[in-house]
Amino acid sequence: MIKKTILGLLATMALSTLVFGRDACSYLKTIGSSARNAIKSEVPIEFELQRARDMVANLMPDIRQCMHVIAEEEVNVEHLTREVDRCGGELAKQKDEILALRSALGNGGQSFRFAGHSYTSNEVRRDLAQRFERFKTAETTVASKRQILEARQKSVVAAREKLQGMLSSKRDLEVQIENIDARLKTQQAMQTASNVQLDDSQLARAKQLVVELTKQLDVNQKVLDADGHFTGVIPVETGAPPEDLTTQIDEYFQSSSTANEVAHQAAPAL
Repeated sequence: MIKKTILGLLATMALSTLVFGRDACSYLKTIGSSARNAIKSEVPIEFELQRARDMVANLMPDIRQCMHVIAEEEVNVEHLTREVDRCGGELAKQKDEILALRSALGNGGQSFRFAGHSYTSNEVRRDLAQRFERFKTAETTVASKRQILEARQKSVVAAREKLQGMLSSKRDLEVQIENIDARLKTQQAMQTASNVQLDDSQLARAKQLVVELTKQLDVNQKVLDADGHFTGVIPVETGAPPEDLTTQIDEYFQSSSTANEVAHQAAPAL
């Protein structure tokens, strides 16, 4: 399979050389670049956005490794600090002892007694010389350890700053990705809204129907009014009949009967 692929590539290169001549490489590069751009333009933004999220998430192993290195270096600095302090205390003690022996020799005596033992001036002088050499060596060693301590302390500070920079950059990238996601969703919503086609004709027909129904009801109302069927909004009740209704009826008909008799009597006989 690999052999066939290589042979195919060689054949393509040979054909390109025959067609384009010395410009074949330039054509192939341009074709390859155009193909890459075309393929990249077809990749959905959502996919690229997820790829960006994955890349930011993949920063965590490096961040954890940096944290581990800082923790180890901090432990080393703590141990080295204690060691330098201990050596510094020993140097101070050795210095006091050297100065004590030097002070004793300065008195010009021939015999000296320290811690219950007697020593000659030569013994004290040899011991003082050895102490002084050891002191200078130890002092150089402590100075070197202090330099190493300072270098490691600076290294810890630099590592912390690097870690803070990585965390800050990670947070900034996360915010930028979320902003891009929000903009993408807004654009998608706007695009969806612009693609929605509203049917205004249906709305217009509904409005026209309401107008026609209103007109029809108005016509019916006018017809009812013309027939004497009046309708109102406020209901009006006739009320209860009077309590002296019978008396009024008797008086009405009695007065009508008397009036008829008088008229009959007054009429001339024929």
